[in-house]
Order: sequence, then structure tokens, then C-alpha cells
Amino acid sequence: MTTLDRRLHAFRPDLADAALQGQVQATRFVTQEPARIVLPVVDLHPTPDMTAGIDTQLLLGEAVSVFERAGGIAWVQAVADGYVGYLPEAALGAPEATTHVVCVPRTFLYPGADLRFPRRDTLSMGSRVTVVGEAETRGTRYGLLADGSALILRHLRPLTDSPAEDFVSVAALFLETPYLWGGKSGLGIDCSGLVQLSMTMAGLKVPRDSDMQAAGLGTPITREELQRGDLVFWKGHAAIMEDEEMMIHANGHTMTVARETLADAIERIGWLYGTPTGYRRPVAET
Repeated sequence: MTTLDRRLHAFRPDLADAALQGQVQATRFVTQEPARIVLPVVDLHPTPDMTAGIDTQLLLGEAVSVFERAGGIAWVQAVADGYVGYLPEAALGAPEATTHVVCVPRTFLYPGADLRFPRRDTLSMGSRVTVVGEAETRGTRYGLLADGSALILRHLRPLTDSPAEDFVSVAALFLETPYLWGGKSGLGIDCSGLVQLSMTMAGLKVPRDSDMQAAGLGTPITREELQRGDLVFWKGHAAIMEDEEMMIHANGHTMTVARETLADAIERIGWLYGTPTGYRRPVAET
């Protein structure tokens, strides 16, 4: 039988995705059940232990495929990037067609169309919602959700509109955002999460982890060819070039998303992780 990446394929000795029948061994194969994320940010774990470290996160409105629900825990696969893991079953709701995506790093969800109301929650860039109407209060326009809650309308982009033109500018919006291992939101983000989320907002399909990005995102180039929008990889790390010299990356040194020259980063990182493993120009799949 084929050995597959557990991050991208749902299989265990007792249970596996029906699509993998003939490729893996399992006691039982199941057909995936569609669902969506109904909480602002949800951690995705590699095991059913919700106290274990996380691999990545899923955002409000993201579509998932569910393979198992047991003991309040669900085993799922994200539709957007194929990542497999475990999350609280309470994070799941019925599939729903969304209309807008949050296009700023963070925004607030209010119980009604008034920014003076106490916020109900905080949503990250990339969260998807279904706007059923609009309202204006004291000159501020709001997008209304089915339950009456509201978001600042200018913080939302209709999914029918064109995506961002420059993902590097999107990444720069996250400067000073706290570093979070496995994070993929405006509340906390890691290096490959920054690459994925900013490029997703530009309409590009991008793998989640840095090793996946380094292996197949775009085309390899040399350091001398670097320009705005190119990516630099170390073992377990990724950075986005703003120009030939300056880069943006979420990093454990500053514990934030920060700017740093490539030369300084190579010197600082080298003693612990070695020199960059590659440079790539991300011509990604739309």
C-alpha cells in the first residue's frame, strides 16, 4: 500500500476516507460529510487530544469534510488546502454559501448595527460570512448577518469582487501581529500561515506548511534573482521578499510579523538552522 502524508490524507488503521480505498489499509472506509466552521478561529490538532499542540487553524466560514464525530471531537479535512486533523465538534455547522470575506487583519462582530454595542466576537482576515442586508448608523455602514449581528461593511469584500492584486501588501498589513505556532489568523500567525493567508487573499491556492510550499509552490530561482513577491525558505521557515533586500516574516525571534533584511536574517538564523534551503517565485494555482 502507498505511504501518504497524514497531513493531507485522512487515514488511520480503523478508519479512512473512501477516496483512499485501494491506496491505504483500514478497517472501514467512510464517505466525507460536508460542513463548515462556525467559530471565529478553531485549532486543528494532529490527534484527538485537544490539549496537544496544533498543526494549523481554520477560520469562520471555511468548508470542511467530516469523517468522524466521536466524544465531542470531529476528524476533518479542510477543503481549501486539504489539511487533515481534529477539532471540537462544536466548531462545525451545516454547509452554507457565503457572500463576503473579511479583508482586514481583524474586525469586530457586533450584536447589531452600532459600533457602540459591546463586541460579540473578533474575526480574522479570511473569515467568510453570509451578508443578508445592510444598515447605516451615524454614517457607518454595516453588513448584517442572518442572526442580526453586524460587521463594518468596509471590512468585508464581496466574493464576487476581484481579489487583492499584491499579496505582499496584504502580508504587510500583519506587521506586529503576534507569532503563534500553527496560527493562521490576524490574532496570531506563523511563517507559512502568513504566506498562505496573504496569497489566498490574492486569489491564489497555496499549501499550508513551509515544507509543502518549498517543495512545490511556483518555480525555483537563485538568490541573485530575488524580487518583490519571491519566497525564501529555511528548514521549517518561510519569508516573503518585499524587494531585493527586505523581507517580511512571522518569526520566533521577535515573536511577531516583522521586517528584516535578508542578509541579517541569513546571518542570525544560520547558527541554528543553517543557510536558506531555497528561493522560489510563487506562480501558484488559482
